Amino acid sequence: MTDIITVTANPALDLSTEAQAVIPDRKLRCTAPLIHPGGGGVNISRAVAGLGGTSRALVAYGGTTGDELVARIRAEGLTPEPLGVTHPTRQSISVRDRATGLQYRFMLPGPDWTEADATAARAAILAAVTEGALVIPSGSLPPGLPVDFFLDLAPALARRGARMIIDTSGPALERAAEARAGLYVLRMDTVEAEELSGRTLNSLDDMAALAEKLRAAQAAEIVMIAAGAQGTVIASPDWRGLTRPPVVIPHSKIGAGDSFVAAFAMSIARGEDAVTACCWGTAAAASAVQEEGTRLCQRGDTERFFTRVERTAL
Repeated sequence: MTDIITVTANPALDLSTEAQAVIPDRKLRCTAPLIHPGGGGVNISRAVAGLGGTSRALVAYGGTTGDELVARIRAEGLTPEPLGVTHPTRQSISVRDRATGLQYRFMLPGPDWTEADATAARAAILAAVTEGALVIPSGSLPPGLPVDFFLDLAPALARRGARMIIDTSGPALERAAEARAGLYVLRMDTVEAEELSGRTLNSLDDMAALAEKLRAAQAAEIVMIAAGAQGTVIASPDWRGLTRPPVVIPHSKIGAGDSFVAAFAMSIARGEDAVTACCWGTAAAASAVQEEGTRLCQRGDTERFFTRVERTAL
């Protein structure tokens, strides 16, 4: 089975809690927090494990928060591998307003990286990559790390037959879209797609047209746009369309994207086609939004939802 390697340059210790109401200029009495290890790549590896798979998690961590992060990752049966960068790990917090059901997410920026940090991380990643691996850098970039950092790794990975899956945003997404770096998968959500295109995407057809345009421009072999409860739009060499999840009652959107990528990667690693993999990802995302706080997809729900995902050509 193909190796799955996740890379988290800017992890966080995630705290999630609830308050009766989120009101300015008041002391807000919150519930006892749920605490989980966080960061895109960390969450993807956690979700892979929860779905019964295996992966390698490369993580930059340091300080007392980093120690707790690693302890919690290990408590979930994973063995994080250091990226050779030991700046103190950041924290993040999400607060759910019980009165409205809205969730507020506060993300700290993380430590500043130096050129030496980037060099150390690059060496650690290349040393870890195996022939044909799926390499998944995910999550925000720490300040000081160039937006091209992962794209610049793509040629070296390609020489080893490795494929890169990138789920990113902001300037890093813009560069990924225009770089023609030989990516296997480029994924974004609707807001990020609108920012990238500079216009409102009023329909699923608009999203599909953008995904196909990016694919034709060689941004990636497969381009996907997450369309919330409607599902995921995918443009692949063989098919363009929507994978629609069953209707579920959402509780938290945290971790839905990471759950998607985890299930998608596991399917590809098993040798399944990209559209089937997208259906698995859609099922995992539907499972994740039902969970509280930063909990990820559940295996039983994901397997059950997979049988109910609909495929519609666009």
